[in-house]
Amino acid sequence: MQDLKNKLKSSLKGAKKVAILGVGSELRADDIAGILAAQELEKASPKIKVFLGYTAPENLSGEIRKYEPSHIIIIDTADIGKKPGEAALFTSKDVGGMSFSTHKLPIKVLASYLTQSFDCKVLIIGIQPKTLEFGKTISKEVEVSAINISEAIREAIK
Repeated sequence: MQDLKNKLKSSLKGAKKVAILGVGSELRADDIAGILAAQELEKASPKIKVFLGYTAPENLSGEIRKYEPSHIIIIDTADIGKKPGEAALFTSKDVGGMSFSTHKLPIKVLASYLTQSFDCKVLIIGIQPKTLEFGKTISKEVEVSAINISEAIREAIK
């Protein structure tokens, strides 16, 4: 988690307005992690505005564009080949072959659209799920990770 904190601090240097886009489904166990992390940030700082995209984050692109953030952080579960709950920071260029959850529009496409729509930096935090089984609840490892990620973002923006 320390590596993620350091990368966030570096990537968010000079951030004026940060949009947090939580992505995921409450019906598929650990897939809710992005939403949970975003909800933890809802009252973090006047520099942050949280958007809860659930399984169709592209529907919020207009609202995000109106907010005019200097930085957007998309938080979602992703098969990043790590232990459950481990997380990594990516740019839209980094997510090529990775399988980011099961949402209507791939995160890479959404991130590319946002960066082309207006001048902003898009970061993606991928959280390794333990299970995405339908009807199950979030695993302890992933729940703790989501909370730690929100803390890391809060610290990086101070």
